[in-house]
Amino acid sequence: MSPRTPDAPAKRDQTLPQSGTGRLRLGRAMRLGQNRDFTRVRQQGERLALGCLIVNWHRLPDGESPKLGVITSRKIGGAVERSRARRLLRESFRQHQHEFAQPVELVLVARPSIAGRDYAGVERDFLAALNRGGLLKMTNS
Repeated sequence: MSPRTPDAPAKRDQTLPQSGTGRLRLGRAMRLGQNRDFTRVRQQGERLALGCLIVNWHRLPDGESPKLGVITSRKIGGAVERSRARRLLRESFRQHQHEFAQPVELVLVARPSIAGRDYAGVERDFLAALNRGGLLKMTNS
C-alpha cells in the first residue's frame, strides 16, 4: 500500500451546519449510550405500547436535541433480525427527528411482531405512537 499522494481526494468535511437547516443525521451525540440513561428514561418517563414497538420518553428542556435509544431482545429473532429491527427504528427516528414538539429522550423497544415488517409498517406504528403520546408538532393538514 502506497502512502497518500497529494492528489488523492480529501476527506469530506464532516462539520455540522451552524443553523437548523433540517439535516437528517443521527450522530453519536443523539444516541443514548449508557445503561443509566436507558434506565432513567424508562423509570422517570412515560410509556406507550402500540403495534410493533413500545415507546418510552422523557421530555428535555428546550434547546437540546432529541436523543434515541433502541432495545431489541432475542424474542425478536436472531442477530440479523434484531439488527434489521434496530435499523428500521433508527431510520424512523432519523426521518422524523425535526417533527417533535419538544426535545425528548426516546427509548424504543422492539416487540416480536416487528420481525418481517417493512419500513412503511414500522414508520406507521412509530408515528402513531408519537402522535398518541402528544410528542409531534401539530400540523394544519
